[in-house]
Amino acid sequence: MSPWYPSYEKTSPIAVKNGIKAKSKRGAIGDKWWSKRFISALERMGNAARLQRGRSYARKGQVISLLIQDGCVESKVQGSRRSPYSVSIRLRSFTEGEWTRILDAMAAEALYSAQLLAGEVPAEIEKIVGKTGLPLFPDTVKDIRTDCSCPDWENPCKHIAAAYYLLAERFDDDPFLIFSLRGKTKEEVLAGLKARRRQVSDAIPGEPPVSGDVSLSSSQGDGVVATGTPIDPDRFWKNEGEPAEIAFSITGGSEAEFAALRLCGEAPFTIRGIDPAAILLPVYPVVRKRAYEMAVGSRLDDDESDEGRPE
Repeated sequence: MSPWYPSYEKTSPIAVKNGIKAKSKRGAIGDKWWSKRFISALERMGNAARLQRGRSYARKGQVISLLIQDGCVESKVQGSRRSPYSVSIRLRSFTEGEWTRILDAMAAEALYSAQLLAGEVPAEIEKIVGKTGLPLFPDTVKDIRTDCSCPDWENPCKHIAAAYYLLAERFDDDPFLIFSLRGKTKEEVLAGLKARRRQVSDAIPGEPPVSGDVSLSSSQGDGVVATGTPIDPDRFWKNEGEPAEIAFSITGGSEAEFAALRLCGEAPFTIRGIDPAAILLPVYPVVRKRAYEMAVGSRLDDDESDEGRPE
């Protein structure tokens, strides 16, 4: 006897004023490797037609809210009925024992753990985590639990799919979100890495401990864009109050240093007619080289330093 499935009349969703719209207007959704990886995992597991309709919902702005809290995604999506549907998405949280294996594996890779401590999630991290036998991104339907209050029995329905795509764009803004959905906040992950890297540093005579309290500049297109919040020029150049922070890259080149200095704004003075930024710029390669050596625990030759990292 063939299974019986209910059929529903095809309807159009009620338009939403000020709904959350996907940034992408056509083609793929997600710009960075982690958002694309999340989407590819979902598309491999999900119904292509439902996902396509969900992508259309995301672009139309049918998603009213998307709240990420305590490792769970809660969303309201407007369909054809007057009341919006409630959607929840939750990835399987890793156990403490699994997190210990993951953090140990990441800390063992000095350069990549240094990048994590500096606020960047390199693509290699997925492979490093995978070596523990645990998938960083959902690998099977058992790895992700979803629910929607709509009458559609298919999973994912178009409402869940719409939330999926907007969640993917959130990964573009916060790559550490995948760790949060797996049970550890960014702060907890970094604290675990710092503790492990400190143990490694203590084991190397003469090496100061790795604090990781820096931020990276990242390449984007043909240029380099400094990350972080722009700094008030007066606060930086006059050094009033707390010491100002500045972004620099331990794996970038000279363009990264220029990008970092742009965060400081234009200096309100000169030194013997010279822009202070021009005086500071030669310091950056030296700082970058030393930061790399502290992170990796080995010396970096000058010609390698010019390229940012050895092959």
